[in-house]
Amino acid sequence: MLTPEAAATYISILKEELIPATGCTEPIAIAYAAAQLRATLGAQPQRILAEVSGNIIKNVKSVIVPNTGGLKGIRAAIAAGVVAGEADQILQVISRVPQEAHADIARYAQDIPIEIACAETPRLLDIRLTGWAGDHSALVHIANSHSNVVRVEKDGEVLLEKPLTDSPEDSLTDKSLLNVADILAFADTVDLSLVSELIDRQIDYNSAIAQEGLENSWGANIGSVLLKDYPTDIKTEAKAWAAAGSDARMSGCEKPVVILSGSGNQGITASVPVIRYAEHLGVGRDKLRRALLVSDLVTIHQKSGIGRLSAYCGAISAGVGAGAGIAYLLEGTYDAIAHTIVNAVAILSGTICDGAKPSCAAKIAASVDAGILGYHMYRNHQEFKSGDGIVTKGVDNTIANVGILAKEGMQETDRTILHIMTHRCD
Repeated sequence: MLTPEAAATYISILKEELIPATGCTEPIAIAYAAAQLRATLGAQPQRILAEVSGNIIKNVKSVIVPNTGGLKGIRAAIAAGVVAGEADQILQVISRVPQEAHADIARYAQDIPIEIACAETPRLLDIRLTGWAGDHSALVHIANSHSNVVRVEKDGEVLLEKPLTDSPEDSLTDKSLLNVADILAFADTVDLSLVSELIDRQIDYNSAIAQEGLENSWGANIGSVLLKDYPTDIKTEAKAWAAAGSDARMSGCEKPVVILSGSGNQGITASVPVIRYAEHLGVGRDKLRRALLVSDLVTIHQKSGIGRLSAYCGAISAGVGAGAGIAYLLEGTYDAIAHTIVNAVAILSGTICDGAKPSCAAKIAASVDAGILGYHMYRNHQEFKSGDGIVTKGVDNTIANVGILAKEGMQETDRTILHIMTHRCD
């Protein structure tokens, strides 16, 4: 039975995770740090040292930073934050950059000495910017989650310092209470007035960027390819809309996304397929809200064991979550949702994350397909059983195995990916 205390914890988790961001969250976290750096210095830095973890390099390298006129990479993110960032907007730090500032951002990125170093750190998400202007210096350090500022200095004086651990869950609500049975109980019984603002913003923002991705040319246009060349049915529609949202986001679309587990792609993947299924089925808004609670929390449950950044593609976790949300819309039982999760996990676990880029959209389409297939396997009395690979008895135990696979088993995979992509980190 879900206790009131556990329900309150679930709401706290959702409030932390379902937040808006404009642009891919890794470059945006850099832009946020850069805006904080400028504010601390009281002037634009004339020289910057950026010490960042390998996974930050991986996820910033190939993605367009919005509101920069099409620039990519760490220098572009730093320049956007310094020149035009609004630090109080956090992960929407460069959401209101005027077009006339694009040239200034490009000049700053080209003309200002910005040294980029791969940091020696056990933390997968680590951003440390040091800047100098005249006789003054400042430092801003973000770690473990995208807006978690742990240290600010000016001229050697510590202005802010927070306790710092190597845990990706540092500063966040404890997620150890998450389990599939209680997630379902929470979704069934929670007073929707406590979460409807969060969920409705997720519906509105993520549907809008998916529609943008289908109506215009973005990235690899995976959504349009699916709708043109694949059978026209709700399964294809669910995949196509999610992929289209990712393509737009990876290619610099300025529309905001409600993220999940620190990722806009995961926020899109966990929500848009469920939204499309709800519209197809003609279910009411409240049923959709409850289904999204299932999808969001199942995704978070998986990611809490994996971490925010990993060699394991987070879209897979979100696709599994979407499958659970769709199963909730179609059937709603614990057995249907648990079997959907286990089946979907068994299909695509181990898909690598090789950074943010247009191919994320194709991985999202595949992950949503796995989530939907996981449900249809259950519906046809088929399942992957304990002992089949990483599948074990109990849905939560199988989810725990995914965490072990990603966090422990794929460490060397992560280093190899980084070496291939950057030749910076061994």
